Amino acid sequence: MSNRGFSKAGLHRVHDVLARHVDSGKIPGVVALFSKGDETHVETIGTMRHDGGAPMRRDTIFRMASTSKPVSIAAAMVLLDECRLRLDDPVERWLPELADRQVLKRLDGPLDETVPARRPITVRDVLTSTFGLGMDMTVIGTPIMNAVFEQGITPNMPTPMPEQDEWMRRLGSLPLMHQPGERWQYQISSDLVGVLVSRVTGQSFESFLRERIFEPLGMNDTGFHVPGDQLDRLPPLYAPDPGTGEFQVWDEAATGRHSTPPAFQGGGGGLNSTADDYHAYFRMLLNHGMHEGERILSRAAVELMTTNRLSPEQQAVRHELAVNNVHVSFGQGQHGGWGFGMAVRTYRGDYAPIGQFGWDGGSGASTYADPVNGLTGILLTQVGASVPDPVHLMLDFWTTLYQAIDD
Repeated sequence: MSNRGFSKAGLHRVHDVLARHVDSGKIPGVVALFSKGDETHVETIGTMRHDGGAPMRRDTIFRMASTSKPVSIAAAMVLLDECRLRLDDPVERWLPELADRQVLKRLDGPLDETVPARRPITVRDVLTSTFGLGMDMTVIGTPIMNAVFEQGITPNMPTPMPEQDEWMRRLGSLPLMHQPGERWQYQISSDLVGVLVSRVTGQSFESFLRERIFEPLGMNDTGFHVPGDQLDRLPPLYAPDPGTGEFQVWDEAATGRHSTPPAFQGGGGGLNSTADDYHAYFRMLLNHGMHEGERILSRAAVELMTTNRLSPEQQAVRHELAVNNVHVSFGQGQHGGWGFGMAVRTYRGDYAPIGQFGWDGGSGASTYADPVNGLTGILLTQVGASVPDPVHLMLDFWTTLYQAIDD
């Protein structure tokens, strides 16, 4: 691992590319924080609102969306470290709603044409996103995906998700799409992890995360809502019109979904945070679970989270999704593998090396660490991926950041 930092010319290029996106009028503001070894740089460009307003600051709070996944999974790793969970324990002890599952005979078939699950759902299935249900954008319009949306068990619906016991009841009313452990599927597992942690510990998911992860790491601005006296640090979230590009507020700060504690603490997409808080978390992972001399997670737990957990067959399906949906994802998703709660690069699909881990969020957040180069990067904006612009910003950030390494 190189101890060299960033070149001066490379840092200028990072700044210029970020500024170009803001100057285009498509991205109102951006905060980028990146580090290599002991060297850390921050860029704050643009404003909180698309029509001006306060400037972006280093301590601006953002909706982390799906970049919640790689952070919230750490709560489950604490429970594995303490032997309060075992990877191959059936989850029905804590999640009885998931006992005796039925599995669809075919993915596009009626909900009552099922076969019994071949085995119980395990902790491992939940942590690897292979428990049998998830968001599958390739089968939109099938009875099972319609039922998932009708039950309101995924985020970003017109009404927020219900509290966790009702959420579990609704989840338990659906058949599985695939046999437990068979297929990697997105999103629902990450929310299910939070319910599992809450049921095992007898605490709310957030209180356990705060006690065991956020407070030890100094992540004081991370949580499932933004306190009233801090709401001026939260920009609105825009979801521009896909046709015209016109800015539309998807979530206002003062009156939006993140201004009050949610009924459901969603590990799959509910966190709010800052660049520095997320930097502390990903640096801890790069440091094998240590933070300022204190152990947060075991080295083995970090290795388990941040290396590929998918079989070749599962990985082939995930890869196919990435390469055949580039027109939908705007080119995001060329990673290959998946660990616990995050992507793990298993092939060289762009400038990042094999072994880089992290994830992106639909709210314009991109958070990764790279053990090969000792590099961490946190990119945050307030534009949702209803248009390509925030994804193009992410891709350009990583392209220039890798060029900036001085070696």
